[in-house]
Amino acid sequence: MSDLKETLKLGWEELCWIGPSRGMIENTTADIEPQQEIIGQERAVKALKLGMLIKSKGYNAYVAGIHGTGRTATVKKLLDELNLGDSIPPDLCYVNNFRNPDQPRLLEMKASTGVIFKQRVSDLIGSLQKKIPAIFESEEFQSTRNDIVSQHMGSQKALFKNFENKVSAENFMMVQVQVGPYTRPDLAPVIVGNPMKIEQLEALVDEGKFSAQELERLKVKYKELSVEMEKIFKEARDIDKTIQEDLEKLSREWVEPLLKDLTDSLREGIDSGAVGIYVDELEADIVNHLDRFRPRIVPSSGAGEAPGPPMLVPPDPSQFSDYEVNVLIDNSDTRPPPVVVETMPTFRNLFGTIERVMDRHGIWFSDYRHIRVGSLLKANGGFLILNAQDVLMEPGVWQGLKRSLRNGVVDIQADPYGFFFSSALKPEKIPISLRVIMIGDPEIYDLLHWYDEDFRKIFKIKADFDSRMPNTDENQQKLVGFIARISSEESLLPCDESGVRVITRLAIRWGGRKNKITAQFERVADLLRESDFRARAEGANFIASQHVDQANRDRIERVNMIEDKIQEFIEEGIIMIETQGQRVGQINGLSVYSFPEFSFGRPSRITVKTSMGKSGIISIEKEADLSGHVYDKGVLILSGFLRDRFAQDKPLNLTASITFEQSYSGVDGDSASSTELYALMSSLSGVPIDQAIAVTGSVNQHGEVQPIGGVNYKIEGFFKVCTAAGLTGSQGVMIPRKNVGDLMLDLDVIEAVKGGMFHIWAVDHVDQGIELLTGISAGQPDENGDYPEGTINYLVNLRLDELSRGMKEYESSDGHDEEEVKKEDAETEPDPVPGEQN
Repeated sequence: MSDLKETLKLGWEELCWIGPSRGMIENTTADIEPQQEIIGQERAVKALKLGMLIKSKGYNAYVAGIHGTGRTATVKKLLDELNLGDSIPPDLCYVNNFRNPDQPRLLEMKASTGVIFKQRVSDLIGSLQKKIPAIFESEEFQSTRNDIVSQHMGSQKALFKNFENKVSAENFMMVQVQVGPYTRPDLAPVIVGNPMKIEQLEALVDEGKFSAQELERLKVKYKELSVEMEKIFKEARDIDKTIQEDLEKLSREWVEPLLKDLTDSLREGIDSGAVGIYVDELEADIVNHLDRFRPRIVPSSGAGEAPGPPMLVPPDPSQFSDYEVNVLIDNSDTRPPPVVVETMPTFRNLFGTIERVMDRHGIWFSDYRHIRVGSLLKANGGFLILNAQDVLMEPGVWQGLKRSLRNGVVDIQADPYGFFFSSALKPEKIPISLRVIMIGDPEIYDLLHWYDEDFRKIFKIKADFDSRMPNTDENQQKLVGFIARISSEESLLPCDESGVRVITRLAIRWGGRKNKITAQFERVADLLRESDFRARAEGANFIASQHVDQANRDRIERVNMIEDKIQEFIEEGIIMIETQGQRVGQINGLSVYSFPEFSFGRPSRITVKTSMGKSGIISIEKEADLSGHVYDKGVLILSGFLRDRFAQDKPLNLTASITFEQSYSGVDGDSASSTELYALMSSLSGVPIDQAIAVTGSVNQHGEVQPIGGVNYKIEGFFKVCTAAGLTGSQGVMIPRKNVGDLMLDLDVIEAVKGGMFHIWAVDHVDQGIELLTGISAGQPDENGDYPEGTINYLVNLRLDELSRGMKEYESSDGHDEEEVKKEDAETEPDPVPGEQN
């Protein structure tokens, strides 16, 4: 037994990463060239380069990986380093659609010309505001205008003069009649030199003071003259219309040459068909609305309450807002390609919106000038970086992003998820060509890939960031270079050789195996920052090993309150754990408690009780609905092992109950399956297990011990319990040999192992484990399948034989008694009555 213990015992050198015998650096990291390369993400970098360089549609990239692996920093660095072209995307402007104002027109033009075009239009309108009134006020224009008016007004006066003469000849007069608040022209017969209404003459006829025949004649004549008057007034209105048309024609003829000359400058240097069409429409609208440029006549205030003489004031500037240019994208200062990192991808921020404003009358409104662009357009022609979780959490953003990427256009609209406002504007859609790089967790990628068909079509690149990298000399030096870079960029104290060695040791521990280093460099950077704080607090000039160790202990202390509470319960005996003595069917198992920021291990008492029966192995956790599927599988494997080893010549008649004592929450995983098997074999054999040894490891149906997770936490958890109870030199932990490569234990554990006060054993098979725990050989079967007398397997097989025979005897005895009862009942049953049928 002692030979096996010594054979399976691990030396302290196997419990952690020792590191190179020579120093990792000569002096401090201040002498080290900062590491600028991307470390440990070759697979992801290769995928990202493909997504960035390929031009085909749908090759947007999803960057998957856990937080702290440098996903965002890597993407930004690649975008800075790669030669992704020197073309700058065009400027984008919205202008008024004069034919349909609800559908603003989009103008695309060469980069940096959008602002120039806007200024040119503004200068044009400003110039027209001065020059058009000057034209209208010129003597030549006024003379021509007066000639046109005089010509037509003469015809109109002659028309009215002839009609008035005719009316007078018929003894009628034109008068003004009040109709409500208005007056209208009418005719009245002249009687004795005075105009009178027809109604008045009818009253005189009734009184016999006027001839009825004369009244009838006047009525007929009134009707004839009224019809002719209507014709005269229609002809006068036609003359007014002609005057207006001729004056407008005159205005256009005088303004068009000026306008043509001024608008030619708008097209200079702007090679865009859409701009040409817009300028043509702009000219037409200005010509059709020349009145906007005329000064307004308003009354002035005189002395007292009397109004003063009318005065001319310039046109209201708001009348010219339809001619403004809304520059959405100005790429004057853009360095190709544009890269936009959107940290708040709301619907408004990503796709843009149509704002609303309140005019001076308190009315809310919006037009093309209030269209605002979002990040998707700002990144047009380049790259847009988004966080996947943020995109999925914002209402409507994911669906809108898919539509835009699938169709290659952005449709700007009022925020559909805003409050109390929508807009009837339907701006012209904007074509886009960009790459979206979405950064998120692997779980989000899997969900989208399986349940969203569009995702597979528009995100064809997956850049998978690893959480660890190989532990090679090259990567160790890159880690040192990373430490040097962070120290230089953030003005931290440099690390000496001992500090670098401790940081490397922790980075390897966080990597999970001795041949791996963590790729969560944010975690390393945080440790470095906290170590710098500790070193400065002590007045040191550089970061040494004690500063890093203290910073790491401080970090653990901030989050391990639950571990300390459980440790208190164990020390006070509330949670019952024995670290000395021997017990039959009882063993110390090891489990891991995992939290978002911290994980720790602790021992758990596992007990087994066996008896005669046919129920097999009963997991109390499963019966109480406290177990997971993997744990249940591990329990079932125990039955397979027992059947294979002990039930080839007899049925396995056994009832055994297994439980984690004082466990009141769920349990999962199969890392305790070998531990439960040892307790089961102890219960069956009657041989006690050494309580000074805690056990972890999964087992298969062949009895091979398989590796498990969290081995460092488990060992350290039992070590703390043993230290609190008092180290005796016999305590330790038995682990699977496959986990030796994972060992990166705390220095306290290593020092105890060095001093012979604590031990770590590594086993490959349960036969080694049971011998280590009981001090009795497991025993190997001979050619007849029999085990050596006194071995564990012999005792287990013997007990199973006893249980099988006992069960058989019980069933036989129970059956015999039943037959006797039936026979006695038959003898005492009365004879049937003749004629009766049973």
